[in-house]
Amino acid sequence: MPTTRRNERYLFFAVIVAVNLAMGFSDGLFSNYFKDVYQIDGLRRGLIELPRELPGVITFFLVSALSFLGDITIAIFAQAIAAVGLMVLGLVTPSFGVMLVFLFINSLGVHLYMPLRDSIGMSLAEPDQIGKRMGQFGGLSFAVLTVAGLTVFFLFRFGVFSFTSPIKWTFLVAAFFYLVAVALMIRLKRETGQLRTKRVKFRLIFRKEYKYYYLLAIVFGVQKQVMLVFGPWVLIETLGQRVDVIVLLGIIASTLGMFFMPLLGKWIDRFGVKKLLYADAFSFIFVYLCYGALSQGFNTGTLAKVGIPVVLTCALFVVDRLSSQMGIIRTIYLKSIAEDSADVTPTLSLGMMMDHMVSILVGITGGIAWVTFGSHYIFYAVAALSLVNLAVAILVKDPRKVEVRL
Repeated sequence: MPTTRRNERYLFFAVIVAVNLAMGFSDGLFSNYFKDVYQIDGLRRGLIELPRELPGVITFFLVSALSFLGDITIAIFAQAIAAVGLMVLGLVTPSFGVMLVFLFINSLGVHLYMPLRDSIGMSLAEPDQIGKRMGQFGGLSFAVLTVAGLTVFFLFRFGVFSFTSPIKWTFLVAAFFYLVAVALMIRLKRETGQLRTKRVKFRLIFRKEYKYYYLLAIVFGVQKQVMLVFGPWVLIETLGQRVDVIVLLGIIASTLGMFFMPLLGKWIDRFGVKKLLYADAFSFIFVYLCYGALSQGFNTGTLAKVGIPVVLTCALFVVDRLSSQMGIIRTIYLKSIAEDSADVTPTLSLGMMMDHMVSILVGITGGIAWVTFGSHYIFYAVAALSLVNLAVAILVKDPRKVEVRL
């Protein structure tokens, strides 16, 4: 293995550490932040997803329009604006409307980096070990999130961090780590020059060959929104759990993910994408049917909001977080069928745009359904929709080896 390529991977590992430390100190805490600072209900929680998810739509156009700069340069910009949004939220407690503006700015940076992360990671991997390397990147992410989660848990538990204090230190720490990621990405750019993929002018890439990827991206937009918003909201609003409990569950999910992600990468290389798409589908169907049954029990009073039902809900939260990380299956599936390596980043961005357009609608309609009909209807509907994943798993062809087309 050439020394230069190894050094590049080490730098990218360092970037993963910095970015996931930043996310560990911020991303999973927003629901509690909204509840503790602004006392929102289920409807407003769903509506907040408009400024949080809109950047996912904008990201496609930004990545395409700025593609002449290269993935690493765009990633540097993304980390910088993510830091700016959190700095403001950490230093002041703005009005609800102003908060949404800086939430949007932070979210824009986070979403802009998402498709670039996978593209950069795959470009640095050996052609015959993409699944393994992506699994390692994912495993490292979970390991770092575990460390960050443990730190946040104890700092909130002992009162060092608090959302009721004038300064939200957890957001300032997260902003610092985003700036560290900026410095590391600048170093990576110097090492690589830029990515070794061809760059094209602004264009929409919508190929019929990628139709199943687009479909999976749309369905995942629904599943992801329920996982990020309404799953935690069952714990926060229905069961009254505080931020330290949510953080502790995140720690458990991250700890398990440290072992799960490398295994997942190896399974993809060994068994192929098709079989793992089946596992992806069944995991989502199982999780949301269980969420629906538990939520219905809580809403109708047939299940107590203490004891085993609460433990099961917490377990579902953890399993759901792990299921959502199976997104690397979709990414590697796209890589394996890409007509041109230059298609990968724009297509990932287009998939993200579709994902987030759906997420915005799900956030709004889900919030309305929560207060009008009951939370369990949301989960049952998503379980039914997850049958689409199963249909795609049946229909796709399985390239046993992921070939990198340069």
